[in-house]
Amino acid sequence: MKLLVFGLVLSSILPAQQASAPVQPVRPRVLGIAHFSIRVSDVARARAYYKDFLGFDEPFSLKNPDDSLSMAFIKVNDYQYIELSPGLRPEQDRLSHISFFTDDAEGMRVYLGSRGTKVPDRVPKGRSGNLNFNVKDPDGHTVEIVQYMADGWALRDKGKFVTDARISKHIGHMGVMVGDANAAIAFYGGILGFQETWRGSSNGTTLSWINMRVPDGSDYIEFMLYKDQPAPDQRGTVHHFCLETPNISEALETLKDRQHAFGYTRPLEIRTGTNRKRQLNVFDPDGTRMELMEPVTVDGSAPVPSTAPLPR
Repeated sequence: MKLLVFGLVLSSILPAQQASAPVQPVRPRVLGIAHFSIRVSDVARARAYYKDFLGFDEPFSLKNPDDSLSMAFIKVNDYQYIELSPGLRPEQDRLSHISFFTDDAEGMRVYLGSRGTKVPDRVPKGRSGNLNFNVKDPDGHTVEIVQYMADGWALRDKGKFVTDARISKHIGHMGVMVGDANAAIAFYGGILGFQETWRGSSNGTTLSWINMRVPDGSDYIEFMLYKDQPAPDQRGTVHHFCLETPNISEALETLKDRQHAFGYTRPLEIRTGTNRKRQLNVFDPDGTRMELMEPVTVDGSAPVPSTAPLPR
């Protein structure tokens, strides 16, 4: 009888203990790239490059209290932008930050906090009407999480400012410099849920790139791997974004037609990358690289991943 009573008491305690165990937050969806934000030294020249040469439009901008420009938004599509911030100093990294969008910014804030990432106390609403907050990745890059709101400026202008002059309709990936690949994989993969899709090497000796796709879309981030990292003012070709085009030969002819009027003097040359996709590098007036690339390989088959070791 004593054993029976003890068993009944124990069975009544266990469910209560189990019920009081904290529930771990579930990761909200990461849907894709929201924007690539860069610093520029000459706003007028940068605007001309992105608008007149590449064919994009600028639906809105943000001002400082003194009415000077804080940020210009160059629209690629309804959910993706290139942000231009003035004031680039010669010694600075051109990259300001990268951004991904979700459908639950507050849920993402709580989730990231539960996984040990330093997060703000709340998710503010930005001046453009969207919810957003910043975190840092292991390499110190600022990563902005955005939730597009129905009354925000982006969705307010849905379907507008997307002309046929655009050289591309989609940012396929962003490239950022990574020193500790394992730490970056733990953050983007282990915490944010990105999936590795490919590894590549430029020399066959060590890895040069690791591609990690967002968990709930097709966009990806490209780790640019370095043993000895370039100085901040030398990262314009390292930190880059990729615009997809279905036909790079046609895109090349479009850019050739525009380059004289804009004054673009760098060579325009199509090459086949290590990933066996045809691509064309174009540079803004400050040297930030834009990679124009076809989304499929030259023969339609998947590129073979490299088995080379990490550079460090």
